[in-house]
Amino acid sequence: MINLDALDRKIIDALQRDGNLSNAELADRVGSTGPSCWRRIRLLQDAGVLAKNVWLVDAPRIGQGVNVLCNIRLKSHSAEHTASFENFVCDQDRVMECLSMSGEWDYQIRVVATDVADYEIFLMQTLLRNEAVASAASHFALRVVKYQTVIPLPMN
Repeated sequence: MINLDALDRKIIDALQRDGNLSNAELADRVGSTGPSCWRRIRLLQDAGVLAKNVWLVDAPRIGQGVNVLCNIRLKSHSAEHTASFENFVCDQDRVMECLSMSGEWDYQIRVVATDVADYEIFLMQTLLRNEAVASAASHFALRVVKYQTVIPLPMN
């Protein structure tokens, strides 16, 4: 874990909220100078704190309005099955998140789809055909109440 000072936290917070800020706008927003912000951004990138700059897409506006949370149980916890499944989900564009879980299920994935039929095709023809998967339980989100990409920053 990297030790962040107050200016680092301001820079990270501002960039999480608007990655399109120019260096001058960012410096003004956080109360610093352009060169100082630029150096700190480079250090934060080198440390792996700032990973990449992306645009967020409104999924329903492009026809991907169905969110499914799917719990996965593997056939075994062998290194081969674990690696096979994790490589598989990393290759699936519609799998937005994959979490290794404690408890009854081994993984939880969030899948986007155009509709229920689209998800069923993915489930039956892709997910359940993976050699490592023993079973899956799907839960359809009725609506998104909160979606946030801004990570809260710890106070030192």
